[in-house]
Amino acid sequence: MVANVVQLTESKKQIQYTGRIFEEQRLAFRRNTMPSLTERTENLKRLKRVLLKNEARILETIDRDFSCRSKDETLIAELMPSVQGINYALKHLDDWMKPSKRNVSILFQPASNKVHYQPLGVVGIIVPWNYPLFLAIGPLVAALAAGNRVMIKMSEFTPHTSALIKELVETTFPQDLVAVIIGEADVAADFASRAFDHLLFTGSTSVGKLVMRAAAENLTPVTLELGGKSPAIISADVPMSDAAQRIAFGKAINAGQTCVAPDYVLCPADRVQTFVDEFRTQFATMYPSLRDNDDYTAIINERQYQRLQGYLDDAREKGADVIEINPAQENMKDGTRKLPVHLVLKATEDMKVMQDEIFGPILPVVSYSNIDEAINYINDQPRPLSLYYFGYERDQQEHVVTQTHSGGMCINDTLMHVAQDDLPFGGVGASGMGHYHGKEGFLTFSHARAIFSKQRFNSGKFVYAPHGTAMHKMVYKMFIR
Repeated sequence: MVANVVQLTESKKQIQYTGRIFEEQRLAFRRNTMPSLTERTENLKRLKRVLLKNEARILETIDRDFSCRSKDETLIAELMPSVQGINYALKHLDDWMKPSKRNVSILFQPASNKVHYQPLGVVGIIVPWNYPLFLAIGPLVAALAAGNRVMIKMSEFTPHTSALIKELVETTFPQDLVAVIIGEADVAADFASRAFDHLLFTGSTSVGKLVMRAAAENLTPVTLELGGKSPAIISADVPMSDAAQRIAFGKAINAGQTCVAPDYVLCPADRVQTFVDEFRTQFATMYPSLRDNDDYTAIINERQYQRLQGYLDDAREKGADVIEINPAQENMKDGTRKLPVHLVLKATEDMKVMQDEIFGPILPVVSYSNIDEAINYINDQPRPLSLYYFGYERDQQEHVVTQTHSGGMCINDTLMHVAQDDLPFGGVGASGMGHYHGKEGFLTFSHARAIFSKQRFNSGKFVYAPHGTAMHKMVYKMFIR
């Protein structure tokens, strides 16, 4: 009872703080609606400096929230792409900010057409728990590059990281430029209901629907990065060691707690056992042990751990063959939230592992007889955030590319499309809407303002009333054909 009262009191404070900061940022934007290139680049450089200066603290804090998060994974998947994203924006921002010239039809000459890229205003970013640094910094970089004010709602499931990022932001930026909000689900709901000029949410599809519903009340445009069940197709002739190695990497990093992790494998029926054997070999090479291995990340909390165990129990009860990949045969159920990768064979549609995004180290394997059967299987499902195809035959690569839909795709790799600064990242359909990273991030957080400009001579008067003149007839003859 006391804990609930304390939480409600703290939530009320955070909601009040959110409202106050939101108004401060709106007023600050009114005072400076078009920050200069110098201002924007300095903001990005300040962000980069504080990240580099606090590298050790960031690694330790994220590790603490997970109980064990591989520090190398944090470097590879969070800090490095954050810094590289800043570097890329700094290199290209001058070009991004320049108005783009557009064609003017002879019908409207003499005149000019340009598109000016204006900051939207106050941007809201809602951050999930699985990559708390990168999924805060990535959108922040894009929003600052575009000249916006930014409010960030961190996840309550990574309290230590959320507190650290709040501290780093507060020591780097004035709160009317960038501010961090912490708090429980009620604070997040209030955050989503604010009349932001743009709202970016990364998280589950179910919560994404709530965020979009709240944003709709204010006609706030949204970017939703949601996830879904991302398939990996193994072709009939790709070397299995190549496919299994890269799938194992994509599934094992962050213990599968990645929105673009391979969610299930489509494998030729006569190659399933070969895949199992090769996956076991490749995984053991990367992780010869698990329990005390700092390279292998734990599940974020007990709730998520029990959810994943429930998926495995459900699959077993419904007839699946569940294979635990535990190279050292360690006891993993005694005081640890580390969960070995489990391959689920004979997975069927009535199993939870084939219904929900898994978001953990469980990998169903579905057999197919020909490539079009695999493609049809994917197309029968909601469109995924990512799709992975393994095969070196170019015509078949192109066949899969043209006959499927997904937010993004890798051919003969997993995850790496997300790390490409010059590729947009985003979902499609059930896996989200909108995109960011690189120039697309700048455009997402900018208003492309169309400006048609003419000077003293007015060619438009030739179509003014009264109508039916010879000039009108000549214009119609020239341009309606």
